[in-house]
Amino acid sequence: ILRLWVGSVDYSDDQRIGPEILKSITDNYRKLRNTIRWMLGSLAHFSASERVALADMPELERLMLHRLAELDGHVRAAYAAYEYNRVVTALTSFMTGDLSAFYFDIRKDALYCDAPSSLRRRATRTVMDMVFHALVTWLAPIIPFTTEEVWLTRFPSETDSVHLRTFWTSPEGSENEALAAKWDRIRDLRRVVTGALEVARRDKTIGASLEAAPTLFVADGADARLFDGLDLAEIAITSGASVETGPAPEGSFLLD
Repeated sequence: ILRLWVGSVDYSDDQRIGPEILKSITDNYRKLRNTIRWMLGSLAHFSASERVALADMPELERLMLHRLAELDGHVRAAYAAYEYNRVVTALTSFMTGDLSAFYFDIRKDALYCDAPSSLRRRATRTVMDMVFHALVTWLAPIIPFTTEEVWLTRFPSETDSVHLRTFWTSPEGSENEALAAKWDRIRDLRRVVTGALEVARRDKTIGASLEAAPTLFVADGADARLFDGLDLAEIAITSGASVETGPAPEGSFLLD
Protein backbone atom coordinates (compact mmCIF):
# COMPACT_ATOMS: atom_id res chain seq x y z
CA ILE A 1 0.00 0.00 0.00
CA LEU A 2 2.91 2.35 0.71
CA ARG A 3 4.36 1.49 -2.71
CA LEU A 4 0.99 2.25 -4.31
CA TRP A 5 0.93 5.60 -2.47
CA VAL A 6 4.43 6.41 -3.74
CA GLY A 7 3.37 5.42 -7.27
CA SER A 8 0.23 7.58 -7.14
CA VAL A 9 1.79 10.91 -6.07
CA ASP A 10 3.41 13.61 -8.16
CA TYR A 11 6.94 13.48 -6.73
CA SER A 12 7.82 16.88 -8.25
CA ASP A 13 5.62 18.54 -5.61
CA ASP A 14 5.48 18.45 -1.80
CA GLN A 15 3.77 15.32 -0.47
CA ARG A 16 1.22 14.71 2.25
CA ILE A 17 0.59 11.45 4.05
CA GLY A 18 -1.70 10.56 6.93
CA PRO A 19 -4.39 8.12 8.04
CA GLU A 20 -7.07 9.44 5.64
CA ILE A 21 -4.75 9.42 2.63
CA LEU A 22 -3.60 5.88 3.43
CA LYS A 23 -7.23 4.81 3.89
CA SER A 24 -8.00 6.10 0.38
CA ILE A 25 -4.97 4.26 -1.04
CA THR A 26 -6.04 1.11 0.82
CA ASP A 27 -9.49 1.35 -0.79
CA ASN A 28 -7.89 1.73 -4.22
CA TYR A 29 -5.64 -1.26 -3.58
CA ARG A 30 -8.62 -3.35 -2.49
CA LYS A 31 -10.48 -2.48 -5.71
CA LEU A 32 -7.45 -3.42 -7.83
CA ARG A 33 -6.97 -6.67 -5.97
CA ASN A 34 -10.66 -7.63 -6.09
CA THR A 35 -10.88 -6.92 -9.83
CA ILE A 36 -7.86 -9.14 -10.53
CA ARG A 37 -9.15 -11.80 -8.14
CA TRP A 38 -12.45 -11.91 -10.03
CA MET A 39 -10.57 -12.30 -13.30
CA LEU A 40 -8.60 -15.22 -11.86
CA GLY A 41 -11.84 -17.04 -11.09
CA SER A 42 -13.43 -16.23 -14.45
CA LEU A 43 -10.35 -17.38 -16.38
CA ALA A 44 -10.12 -20.80 -14.70
CA HIS A 45 -9.29 -23.54 -17.24
CA PHE A 46 -8.95 -21.02 -20.09
CA SER A 47 -7.05 -22.55 -23.02
CA ALA A 48 -5.67 -21.35 -26.33
CA SER A 49 -8.32 -23.37 -28.19
CA GLU A 50 -10.98 -20.99 -26.86
CA ARG A 51 -9.43 -17.90 -28.43
CA VAL A 52 -11.51 -15.84 -30.85
CA ALA A 53 -9.95 -13.75 -33.63
CA LEU A 54 -10.38 -9.99 -33.40
CA ALA A 55 -12.47 -9.86 -36.59
CA ASP A 56 -14.96 -12.41 -35.18
CA MET A 57 -15.51 -10.66 -31.84
CA PRO A 58 -18.70 -8.81 -30.87
CA GLU A 59 -18.52 -5.01 -30.79
CA LEU A 60 -18.19 -4.80 -27.01
CA GLU A 61 -15.06 -6.98 -27.02
CA ARG A 62 -13.53 -4.96 -29.86
CA LEU A 63 -14.24 -1.81 -27.87
CA MET A 64 -12.35 -3.16 -24.85
CA LEU A 65 -9.38 -4.08 -27.02
CA HIS A 66 -9.39 -0.52 -28.38
CA ARG A 67 -9.29 0.79 -24.81
CA LEU A 68 -6.41 -1.57 -24.02
CA ALA A 69 -4.52 -0.34 -27.09
CA GLU A 70 -5.00 3.26 -25.92
CA LEU A 71 -3.75 2.35 -22.47
CA ASP A 72 -0.77 0.49 -23.94
CA GLY A 73 0.58 3.70 -25.45
CA HIS A 74 -0.31 5.80 -22.40
CA VAL A 75 1.32 3.45 -19.89
CA ARG A 76 4.53 3.06 -21.89
CA ALA A 77 4.84 6.84 -22.35
CA ALA A 78 4.23 7.47 -18.64
CA TYR A 79 6.83 4.90 -17.57
CA ALA A 80 9.35 6.32 -20.06
CA ALA A 81 8.83 9.77 -18.51
CA TYR A 82 9.00 8.35 -14.92
CA GLU A 83 5.46 9.67 -14.33
CA TYR A 84 4.25 6.74 -12.25
CA ASN A 85 1.22 8.66 -10.98
CA ARG A 86 -0.12 8.73 -14.55
CA VAL A 87 0.19 4.94 -14.70
CA VAL A 88 -1.67 4.43 -11.42
CA THR A 89 -4.39 6.95 -12.27
CA ALA A 90 -5.01 5.53 -15.75
CA LEU A 91 -5.11 1.88 -14.64
CA THR A 92 -7.24 2.57 -11.55
CA SER A 93 -9.74 4.50 -13.66
CA PHE A 94 -9.82 1.74 -16.28
CA MET A 95 -10.31 -1.05 -13.75
CA THR A 96 -13.10 0.69 -11.84
CA GLY A 97 -14.86 2.56 -14.67
CA ASP A 98 -14.39 0.45 -17.80
CA LEU A 99 -14.05 -3.03 -16.31
CA SER A 100 -15.90 -3.45 -13.00
CA ALA A 101 -18.73 -0.95 -13.57
CA PHE A 102 -19.21 -1.58 -17.29
CA TYR A 103 -17.66 -4.51 -19.16
CA PHE A 104 -17.60 -7.15 -16.42
CA ASP A 105 -21.06 -6.09 -15.24
CA ILE A 106 -22.51 -6.62 -18.71
CA ARG A 107 -20.67 -9.86 -19.46
CA LYS A 108 -21.26 -11.67 -16.15
CA ASP A 109 -24.37 -13.35 -17.57
CA ALA A 110 -22.42 -14.61 -20.58
CA LEU A 111 -19.67 -16.01 -18.36
CA TYR A 112 -22.07 -17.71 -15.95
CA CYS A 113 -24.89 -18.81 -18.28
CA ASP A 114 -23.65 -19.24 -21.87
CA ALA A 115 -22.43 -22.61 -23.09
CA PRO A 116 -18.61 -22.96 -22.96
CA SER A 117 -18.63 -23.21 -26.76
CA SER A 118 -20.62 -20.00 -27.34
CA LEU A 119 -18.86 -17.26 -29.32
CA ARG A 120 -19.84 -14.54 -26.84
CA ARG A 121 -18.42 -16.40 -23.85
CA ARG A 122 -15.24 -17.41 -25.69
CA ALA A 123 -14.72 -13.82 -26.91
CA THR A 124 -15.24 -12.52 -23.37
CA ARG A 125 -12.64 -14.90 -21.96
CA THR A 126 -10.22 -14.11 -24.81
CA VAL A 127 -10.42 -10.40 -24.03
CA MET A 128 -10.26 -11.04 -20.30
CA ASP A 129 -7.06 -13.05 -20.78
CA MET A 130 -5.52 -10.09 -22.62
CA VAL A 131 -6.72 -7.68 -19.93
CA PHE A 132 -5.18 -9.94 -17.29
CA HIS A 133 -1.76 -10.04 -18.97
CA ALA A 134 -1.84 -6.29 -19.63
CA LEU A 135 -2.80 -5.20 -16.11
CA VAL A 136 -0.53 -7.60 -14.24
CA THR A 137 2.58 -6.73 -16.28
CA TRP A 138 1.82 -2.98 -16.28
CA LEU A 139 1.33 -2.95 -12.50
CA ALA A 140 4.29 -5.21 -11.70
CA PRO A 141 6.86 -2.42 -11.16
CA ILE A 142 4.54 -0.62 -8.72
CA ILE A 143 2.96 -3.44 -6.70
CA PRO A 144 5.49 -6.27 -7.30
CA PHE A 145 4.43 -8.60 -4.49
CA THR A 146 0.72 -8.58 -5.37
CA THR A 147 1.37 -9.05 -9.10
CA GLU A 148 3.80 -11.92 -8.41
CA GLU A 149 1.20 -13.61 -6.21
CA VAL A 150 -1.42 -13.14 -8.93
CA TRP A 151 0.84 -14.43 -11.71
CA LEU A 152 1.92 -17.56 -9.83
CA THR A 153 -1.66 -18.24 -8.76
CA ARG A 154 -2.66 -18.48 -12.40
CA PHE A 155 0.61 -19.92 -13.75
CA PRO A 156 2.21 -21.96 -10.92
CA SER A 157 5.96 -22.38 -11.46
CA GLU A 158 9.18 -22.78 -9.54
CA THR A 159 11.17 -20.84 -12.13
CA ASP A 160 8.77 -18.34 -13.75
CA SER A 161 7.94 -14.85 -12.48
CA VAL A 162 5.93 -11.87 -13.69
CA HIS A 163 9.16 -9.89 -13.30
CA LEU A 164 10.78 -12.01 -16.02
CA ARG A 165 8.08 -10.86 -18.46
CA THR A 166 7.97 -7.78 -20.66
CA PHE A 167 4.97 -5.46 -20.84
CA TRP A 168 1.95 -6.84 -22.69
CA THR A 169 1.59 -5.42 -26.21
CA SER A 170 -1.77 -4.80 -27.88
CA PRO A 171 -2.49 -6.86 -31.03
CA GLU A 172 -2.13 -5.10 -34.37
CA GLY A 173 -5.42 -3.64 -35.59
CA SER A 174 -6.93 -3.27 -32.10
CA GLU A 175 -7.45 0.49 -32.32
CA ASN A 176 -10.81 1.56 -33.73
CA GLU A 177 -11.61 5.24 -33.22
CA ALA A 178 -14.97 5.07 -35.01
CA LEU A 179 -16.15 2.22 -32.79
CA ALA A 180 -14.94 4.06 -29.68
CA ALA A 181 -16.85 7.22 -30.68
CA LYS A 182 -20.00 5.16 -31.29
CA TRP A 183 -19.78 3.49 -27.88
CA ASP A 184 -19.05 6.78 -26.11
CA ARG A 185 -22.48 7.88 -27.31
CA ILE A 186 -24.06 4.53 -26.39
CA ARG A 187 -22.65 4.85 -22.87
CA ASP A 188 -24.10 8.38 -22.64
CA LEU A 189 -27.51 7.00 -23.62
CA ARG A 190 -27.08 4.07 -21.22
CA ARG A 191 -26.75 6.57 -18.38
CA VAL A 192 -30.36 7.63 -18.99
CA VAL A 193 -31.48 4.04 -18.42
CA THR A 194 -29.26 3.46 -15.38
CA GLY A 195 -30.43 6.80 -13.92
CA ALA A 196 -34.06 5.78 -14.33
CA LEU A 197 -33.33 2.37 -12.77
CA GLU A 198 -31.70 4.07 -9.79
CA VAL A 199 -34.83 6.19 -9.25
CA ALA A 200 -37.03 3.08 -9.50
CA ARG A 201 -34.82 1.26 -6.97
CA ARG A 202 -34.89 4.22 -4.61
CA ASP A 203 -38.71 4.35 -4.86
CA LYS A 204 -38.81 0.57 -4.29
CA THR A 205 -40.64 0.08 -7.60
CA ILE A 206 -38.03 -2.55 -8.44
CA GLY A 207 -35.34 -4.38 -6.52
CA ALA A 208 -32.76 -5.45 -9.10
CA SER A 209 -32.37 -4.00 -12.58
CA LEU A 210 -33.43 -7.35 -14.10
CA GLU A 211 -36.96 -6.65 -12.83
CA ALA A 212 -37.21 -3.80 -15.35
CA ALA A 213 -37.89 -3.58 -19.10
CA PRO A 214 -37.32 0.09 -19.93
CA THR A 215 -38.07 2.04 -23.08
CA LEU A 216 -35.42 4.56 -24.11
CA PHE A 217 -36.80 7.60 -25.97
CA VAL A 218 -34.29 9.55 -28.08
CA ALA A 219 -34.86 12.80 -29.96
CA ASP A 220 -32.43 11.96 -32.77
CA GLY A 221 -32.98 9.01 -35.10
CA ALA A 222 -29.20 8.64 -35.42
CA ASP A 223 -29.06 7.77 -31.70
CA ALA A 224 -31.69 5.08 -32.19
CA ARG A 225 -29.73 3.58 -35.10
CA LEU A 226 -26.67 3.16 -32.88
CA PHE A 227 -28.44 0.17 -31.32
CA ASP A 228 -29.00 -1.64 -34.64
CA GLY A 229 -27.62 -5.15 -34.15
CA LEU A 230 -27.12 -4.55 -30.41
CA ASP A 231 -29.23 -5.63 -27.45
CA LEU A 232 -30.01 -2.66 -25.18
CA ALA A 233 -31.32 -5.04 -22.51
CA GLU A 234 -27.92 -6.73 -22.38
CA ILE A 235 -26.08 -3.38 -22.29
CA ALA A 236 -28.39 -1.98 -19.58
CA ILE A 237 -28.60 -5.33 -17.70
CA THR A 238 -32.40 -5.46 -17.74
CA SER A 239 -34.82 -8.26 -18.66
CA GLY A 240 -35.95 -6.38 -21.77
CA ALA A 241 -35.51 -2.97 -23.40
CA SER A 242 -36.53 -1.03 -26.49
CA VAL A 243 -35.52 2.20 -28.21
CA GLU A 244 -38.00 4.68 -29.70
CA THR A 245 -37.49 7.97 -31.51
CA GLY A 246 -39.66 10.86 -30.31
CA PRO A 247 -40.66 12.73 -27.16
CA ALA A 248 -40.81 10.74 -23.93
CA PRO A 249 -44.12 10.39 -22.06
CA GLU A 250 -44.78 12.85 -19.26
CA GLY A 251 -43.12 11.85 -16.01
CA SER A 252 -40.26 9.99 -17.69
CA PHE A 253 -36.72 10.23 -16.35
CA LEU A 254 -34.85 12.74 -18.53
CA LEU A 255 -31.24 13.72 -19.20
CA ASP A 256 -30.12 16.50 -21.56
